[in-house]
Amino acid sequence: MLGPETSDERLMLAFQAGDARAFEALVRRHRTPVFNFILRFVGQRARAEDVLQETWLKVVRSAGEYQAKARFTTWVYTIARNLCVDSARKESYRQAASLESPVKGENGEEGRALSDALPDSGASPERGAFNARLRPLLERALAALPEEQREVFVLREYSGIPFKDIAEVTGVSENTVKSRMRYALDGLRRRLAELGVDGDLAEDGRTVVG
Repeated sequence: MLGPETSDERLMLAFQAGDARAFEALVRRHRTPVFNFILRFVGQRARAEDVLQETWLKVVRSAGEYQAKARFTTWVYTIARNLCVDSARKESYRQAASLESPVKGENGEEGRALSDALPDSGASPERGAFNARLRPLLERALAALPEEQREVFVLREYSGIPFKDIAEVTGVSENTVKSRMRYALDGLRRRLAELGVDGDLAEDGRTVVG
């Protein structure tokens, strides 16, 4: 019987067997983080919504090709990334998306802004004020990263994808993924310093306030 604890892979196998509720559960579980990734890749909200729809349609059409030995998250993010690349090739220009506020998913749920992806070190008013000031600056710094670095950072910090799986999604080695993550963190540190943020980013992407 399917339930909240059912793994993505079991849900996908159930969908292959004809259980539409399993697909609905997968969409509810993953649509917001997948949309966050797509938005920060294509840079336009309207186009991101189109790519998100194309991603789930591709999941439906390719369901028969899915094999349980593959993690569902790796599979769906690979689909989303390939569609993002196709979208970028088709676009003659791209308009930078406004990333100053948390992303909302299809059902109105708030996605995770970058500062929300970084653990809160406390619930004090001072910390809350810092996060409120930090969020738009972090988003601006993230948008300024090279695409390959931003992609790795978003997959790791927004979606919680392990480095090994990110390597499969992006088609590069795990060492290359880790290198891009380090460059992303370095770039964010520099940009945040330029924007006057009195803090730092640890190796895992967490904000360390000085």
